[in-house]
Amino acid sequence: MKAIVANRYGGPDVVELIERPDPEINPRDVLIEVRAASLNPLDYKIRNGKTKLVLPLRPPIGLGCDVAGVITAVGDGVTRFRVGDEVYARLEKLRMGGIAERVAADESVVAIKPKRVGFEEAAAVPLAALTSLQALRECAKLDRGQRVLVHAGAGGVGTFAIQIAKILGLWVATTTSTKNIAFVKSLGADEVIDYTKERVVDRVRDLDAVFDTLGTTELDSLRVVKPGGTVVGVGGLPDVAFAREWLPWWTPSALWLATMKRRRAAARAKARFVYLFMRPDGEQLAEIASWIDAGTLKPIVHRTFPLAEFREAFAELERGRARGKIVVTMASD
Repeated sequence: MKAIVANRYGGPDVVELIERPDPEINPRDVLIEVRAASLNPLDYKIRNGKTKLVLPLRPPIGLGCDVAGVITAVGDGVTRFRVGDEVYARLEKLRMGGIAERVAADESVVAIKPKRVGFEEAAAVPLAALTSLQALRECAKLDRGQRVLVHAGAGGVGTFAIQIAKILGLWVATTTSTKNIAFVKSLGADEVIDYTKERVVDRVRDLDAVFDTLGTTELDSLRVVKPGGTVVGVGGLPDVAFAREWLPWWTPSALWLATMKRRRAAARAKARFVYLFMRPDGEQLAEIASWIDAGTLKPIVHRTFPLAEFREAFAELERGRARGKIVVTMASD
């Protein structure tokens, strides 16, 4: 089968389209014929080697973790799916490689694809929507009527975070550039901050939470939450709790020093900072699919590329200006 891999750690030139064997399936696995896969910043971070401590993958490394397609085989222990089901998934952390003609996945990370959308839109959903849901509902523990700021509302994660926040009954502010103000308002943002012209700290205060999707705005985020509030980060340095669970023994001490400013800012604000390492979750994907089918959540696809144009797709991703998600489509037989 055709698949996109990084033959070694490095820049864009290490990524290739190759032929590799079909994946073998375990008893609880399904084999998915991939119709579409979306790209995430995680893909080039893996390629660059920036995630080696958390995801110890050995080259050649299959890239891509979000897929939508059709099940063509199931393991003996599979109970939730059957051959022919149209599904979508965020693949397991050590079993990625979704930009390929076929992938295997444990049934626990798979869900029936939303019927309202096609494979391209479905593939845009898993990582970004799961990250948003887990950040708002689990990490920040927000309740209906509370107030949250979502950074980078026009991005791949931000477009889902705004909409999911509204589904959860939250008041939502977001940051974006001038050209995207009307767009993020159309997603449901109650207040929009144009980061090219104004500062977050001058526009909002006493928030219950901030979802920091960037990693470069953590200190300002901690300045605008109320005492007892929460900043959830996904783009910057992990916290010590994460390091103790996921990283080598020597990293908690190093992170304790590296995050000194952030910890002091949290203490001054009497707030929490929580680092989110999103987990694949088929049950949550089923819930998200129900929102899409109900018309309350809409995947935003910036652009689609055929598999043969994977280099152009990655270049567009790394420009960092996409409105929504970038998707790679596979040719079906």
